[in-house]
Amino acid sequence: MPEKILEVKNLQTHFFTKSGVVKAVDGVSFHVNKGETLGLVGESACGKTITCLSILRLVPQPAGKIVGGEVILDGVDILEMTNRQMQEVRGDQISMILQDPMTSLNPVFTVGTQVAWPIRQHQKNIGKKDIWEKVKDMLHRVKIPSPEVRLNEFPHQMSGGMRQRIIGAMSLSCQPKLLIADEPTTALDVTVQAQFLDLIKSIQREDDLAMIMVTHDFGIVANVCDRVAVMYAGKIVETAPIRELFNDPRHPYTMALMASLPKMEEDLETLYSIEGQPPNLSNLPPGCSFLPRCEHAMDICKEKYPANSEVRDGHTVSCWLMEK
Repeated sequence: MPEKILEVKNLQTHFFTKSGVVKAVDGVSFHVNKGETLGLVGESACGKTITCLSILRLVPQPAGKIVGGEVILDGVDILEMTNRQMQEVRGDQISMILQDPMTSLNPVFTVGTQVAWPIRQHQKNIGKKDIWEKVKDMLHRVKIPSPEVRLNEFPHQMSGGMRQRIIGAMSLSCQPKLLIADEPTTALDVTVQAQFLDLIKSIQREDDLAMIMVTHDFGIVANVCDRVAVMYAGKIVETAPIRELFNDPRHPYTMALMASLPKMEEDLETLYSIEGQPPNLSNLPPGCSFLPRCEHAMDICKEKYPANSEVRDGHTVSCWLMEK
């Protein structure tokens, strides 16, 4: 049986604003196994990034607050940890790669100094010489040419692809159990995207690393992920192995996302798009949140939110269509 590295149970993160309570993450549950990549997909502002920040307990304060749920890392609920204990978890057991490498790196420190930070924080018994050897080894591992030279350079002296590799080196320097990659290729061109993803996949295989890949790009999902969780309006509406999700999507939202993907064999003047807009998370309608945009809506969809049903092993869907 696969070893669960992370299990999220009924996670709820709300933002308390003047216009009301925004339920950014509303009862999210999923797990990630050792060596596995889970894709977290959905439209912008559906709750993907806030889910990941909640796992690390980095939800923006004071408006944001985790109000319920569990985040189990190796059998321990990290939501019950003290702030000092969480500091030991971040960067050591769980690391995160953010979207824009230029804003993630400090412009006034060399990249070598920045890669050394998590090592100094979490491996205090290592001497200065050994730290720098480890920094050079990490830069070599992420395919930075001439690492002994480049570690003395500043972020602005590097290309976007190189900067993202530096972020990767920082995130992986302490060999975490879980890597969260939040749209890691957004700021990169297509060729550099492929190189960076190949690099991350190679290191993942070597370290048997669990990974959450946050993206809206189904091309990345198809190439990188083993399973996929689809989010809509703060909830996970469908979870399935990658092949099954592409071949047999069951939730109307997932089906609409798949229909909107361009296909090589089709000659269409206009691509399919999902009509309407995502709901206001501070004023969610009763019942299913996707109801106003759904082509398969039924009367019961207006009344209450559907339970999570298992279609087959590993494939779950929250939709009243599964009850028919």
